[in-house]
Amino acid sequence: MDVAAAILNNVTEAVTPEEVDALAAAPEGSRAYVGYEPSGVLHAGHMLTATKLIELQSVGFEVLVLLADVHAFLNNKGTMEEIQSTAQQMQSQFLAYGLDSSATEFVLGSSFQLERGYTMDLHRLAVETSLPRAHRSMAEIAGETDATVSQAIYPLMQALDIVHLDIDLAIGGTEQRKVHMLARDVLPRLGYDAPTCLHTPLISDLSTGVGKVSSSTGVTLSMDDSTDAIAEKITAAYCPPTAAPPPTEAGEARGHPILELFEYHVFPGWMPWRSTDRRSTVARCASRRTTRSRRRWTMGACTLQMRRPRWRRTWMR
Repeated sequence: MDVAAAILNNVTEAVTPEEVDALAAAPEGSRAYVGYEPSGVLHAGHMLTATKLIELQSVGFEVLVLLADVHAFLNNKGTMEEIQSTAQQMQSQFLAYGLDSSATEFVLGSSFQLERGYTMDLHRLAVETSLPRAHRSMAEIAGETDATVSQAIYPLMQALDIVHLDIDLAIGGTEQRKVHMLARDVLPRLGYDAPTCLHTPLISDLSTGVGKVSSSTGVTLSMDDSTDAIAEKITAAYCPPTAAPPPTEAGEARGHPILELFEYHVFPGWMPWRSTDRRSTVARCASRRTTRSRRRWTMGACTLQMRRPRWRRTWMR
């Protein structure tokens, strides 16, 4: 996979494609980041952007994970003591998931966001941003809650993080798009460059297919779930017999969480050509063959049949 393909793999939108091409031409030393609120255990929603960071590491990007404790506090996710304790746990979970410990920089938001220079930039950005736009930028992140002043500050800080962390490529799910567009529009007024942004897809809510999967509002698949717990959640998940589910009676759009999990998590991990060692991957896949040529996986209302590949014996020599 070439650099541009690695950057754009499983990406919904690149802003802009031309800027991504420029980064792909010289990725060494370029810095990419994702910011995470330390609000719980790493789950399937986090893993889409974490996988993107792993892909970027493989083609030469420097990767930074922002453990955004101040943002989590502003979004009412607990006390600072509780949030910072969770941040330490999340760092371990990201490394367990596959980020390279020697090539990943973890930064706690409060380590730089309380400094005088950052605070003055925040005031300057507040002068340049209307209150309605700040609230619109935060709407998909905060969910359906009564907006607070702290949640108007949140997207401004997120925009500034890109500058103060010296980031070349900002990554987030599609719910972060309005924040990134605010950053691209307003940061140049302060004399900073507009950031290049990548937006990854979201996994739909497992129970209803409405909105995104979230540990704070619904059922999710997390790193501390047992195999039995994951099987129970998948079996009970919303899984209509169509790839394009109809909206709810209230007109809310629905996604298909089971197909999304397969598309973004299961299938990429099964593709032998994604491994740097093709023979070892094929050998592992072949060793898992059973005498049955088909396995049937029943998940909620849908049944998927998958045929094991017929690996050629010569590949394993």
